[in-house]
Amino acid sequence: MFAKLRKQIPRRLKSARDDKNKPLALAHPFDRLRAWLKLRPFKTARNNEPATRYNFARVFLLDNKAIAGIFYETADLMEVNGDDSFRIRSYRRAAEALEGHPQQVPDLLDEPKKLLEIPGIGKGMAANIQELCRAGKLSVHQELLQKYRPSMLELLKIQGLGPKTIALLWSAFQVSDLAGVEKLAREGKLRELPRLSEKSEQKILKAIEDYRRISGRFLLDEADRTAEKLTEHLKHLINKGIEKITPAGSLRRGRETVGDLDVLITGPCCVDDQQRGELIEEILRFPGILQVLAKGDNKVSFKLRSGMQVDVRLLPPESYGAAMQYFTGSKNHNVSLRQRALKMGYTLNEYGLFRLDNEKRVAGETEDEIYGALKLDYIPPEMRENCGEIELAAEHKLPRLIALKDIRGEVHMHTVETDGKCTIDEMAEAAKQRGYQYIAITDHSKNLAFANGLDDKRAVEHIARIRAANEQIGGITIMAGVEVDILADGELDLSDEVLEQMDVVVASVHSAFNQEPQQMTDRLLRALDNKNVSILGHPTGRLLLRRDAYRFDMNAVLNSALQNKVAMELNAYPDRLDLNDVHLRMARERGVKIVINTDAHHTSHFEKIKYGILQARRAWLTPADVLNTLPEKEFRRAMKHQWPETVVSSQ
Repeated sequence: MFAKLRKQIPRRLKSARDDKNKPLALAHPFDRLRAWLKLRPFKTARNNEPATRYNFARVFLLDNKAIAGIFYETADLMEVNGDDSFRIRSYRRAAEALEGHPQQVPDLLDEPKKLLEIPGIGKGMAANIQELCRAGKLSVHQELLQKYRPSMLELLKIQGLGPKTIALLWSAFQVSDLAGVEKLAREGKLRELPRLSEKSEQKILKAIEDYRRISGRFLLDEADRTAEKLTEHLKHLINKGIEKITPAGSLRRGRETVGDLDVLITGPCCVDDQQRGELIEEILRFPGILQVLAKGDNKVSFKLRSGMQVDVRLLPPESYGAAMQYFTGSKNHNVSLRQRALKMGYTLNEYGLFRLDNEKRVAGETEDEIYGALKLDYIPPEMRENCGEIELAAEHKLPRLIALKDIRGEVHMHTVETDGKCTIDEMAEAAKQRGYQYIAITDHSKNLAFANGLDDKRAVEHIARIRAANEQIGGITIMAGVEVDILADGELDLSDEVLEQMDVVVASVHSAFNQEPQQMTDRLLRALDNKNVSILGHPTGRLLLRRDAYRFDMNAVLNSALQNKVAMELNAYPDRLDLNDVHLRMARERGVKIVINTDAHHTSHFEKIKYGILQARRAWLTPADVLNTLPEKEFRRAMKHQWPETVVSSQ
C-alpha cells in the first residue's frame, strides 16, 4: 500500500491548489502528504469508509533513532534557552528509552497505553511522540530552531561547545554559527567569557578543524541502514524487473566511515527504456531526499536530509559484475588490477573485461568471472586495499577470513544493574537465539558513577545473580565478568579479591583521556600487568567522528599484551570499531589474540557484531586470531592467560 501511496502523491499534487486557487508550494514530504490527504481521504480496507487518521511516520520510515535525535536536539536547545532542568532531562531520558526500545514506536501510535509502558515515556512525552509522528515535526523543537537558528545545532557537534557555552556565546555576541565562533576564537574574544581561556580557544579551534575534516563522513551503520531502507523501498520491484540491489564502495569494503553511498541495481528493467524510466522515478520517491543532484539514463544521485549523498547506478546484467568490482574499489586496488589486465592483453573497466586486440568481451557478468579471467582467486571486498592481496590471490594463498558464523559468544555487555537496558535473563535468551554458546555479563565498575557502576560489595552480589541465572537458563553458559575502569594511575577500580572471582575481566579507560602519551602508556601497561585482566577493552578510546583516540605507544602495549596473554578487544559498536584495522594487523603480526564484542547495552545491539566482523576481515583476521571462536572450555582457559597455539573453528 505504501508503494502505491508514494506513486499517487506526486501525480495528485501536480494540480494541488490552496483555498485561493494558487498552486501549493510544498517542499517537505510531510507537507506533500498532508496536502494529498486533504484532497482525498483514505479508504479503509474493510468497509471502504474514510479513515480518520493515518500513520505518517511509517510512510516516511521515521524510526526510533530519528525521533530520539529530535528529542536530543530539543533538550540541547532547551539547555541553551535556559529552560527547566527537569524538562531537559525528560527529553533526554525519552530519547535514550527510544534508542533502546526493540519495537518501532510509530507502530504504537494507536495504542497509547503501550507507549506509556516504555520507561521514560510519560503522558507529555507520549503526546510529543504522537505530534511528531503525525505532523512530521515537533512544535517546541521548531520554536527553538526559529529562535536560535538551525546553524546552532551544528555548534553542538563541536567538542568543547556544550549547550551552556553556546548560550553564553549567543548572549554575549549573538553568534550561532561555526564561522562566527571561529572568528571570535581567532580574535581572542572567547577568553572574555566566564570559564573560557586562551587554552579553551585553541581547543575549540582544533575541534572546529577536526569537525570540518570529518564532515561529510557517516558511521558504517548509518550507511548500512540507508542502503537497507532503499532496498526496502524498491523491494516490490524484485523479480518484477529488478534482480539485484547491492551496496558498493566504502560500505561494501567495510570502511569504518562512509562518504557517498554507492548502490548498484541490475535486471531487465535496467535495459528496457520505459521500465528504466519508471524505476528512476520510483528511486526519486525515496523518503528523505533533500536535493536531486543528477538524473540520467543510468544514474541517479541525490542528497538526503542527513547530508549523505547517494549514487544509484542502473546496470545491464552482462556488466553488473564488472561494475560491482569497479565501484567497490578501492582505487589503488583497481589500478593494480587494471595494470595486471593490460600485461595479460586485456583492458578492464566498469563495463567488463575485454581483449585489447579485438575488443571481445571476456568477462563482466560476475566478479568471479573478472578475477578468474585474470588468473586470480576471488578477493573478498574487505581485502581490496592494494596491500598485497592481488599477489596472494595469484599464488592461491589468500587467508580464510573470519566470518559471522565463527563467533561462538560475546563477553562484553551490560545489564540493568548498571547502564544497560535489559536483564541478565533477557541478554542470555537473546544471545541463545543468535546461536551463541556462551556470554559474559560485564557491568561497569564504580568509577563510572553516571552508569551506576559496581563497588566491591555490589560486584560480589552481582556475581551470585549471574551464577544463579546460569543454573536456571539452559542452552547457553553465562559467565560472570566485569568491565573494570583503569584509573588515571593504572590501578583498577575494584579489588583483586573481587576480580579474581570473575570469569572474564575487561579493563577499560573511561576517564582522563588527555594524559601525555608516556603517562597513558604507563597507565595501560600497569593494567595489563594485573593478573586478573583478561581483555583490554576498546583500547584506544576513540569515538568515530566525535573523539580522537588517546595517545600512547601501541607497540609497547601490544608487546605487553602478548607477554601477559591479555587479549585486545575489537569493540564492534559502530561509533567505536576499536581497534581499527591497522592496529588489528599489528596485533595479528605479533601473535596477540583478539576478542570481538558489541559492548551491548540492549539485546538489539547484538546485531552490530557484523560491523566488528567487517573490521576484522579488513585486517585479514582468521578464526585462529580471535579467541571467541573457541569452544567454551578453551575460551575460559584463554581468559586466564592460557592461549591456544591455534584456534580452529568447526562451525
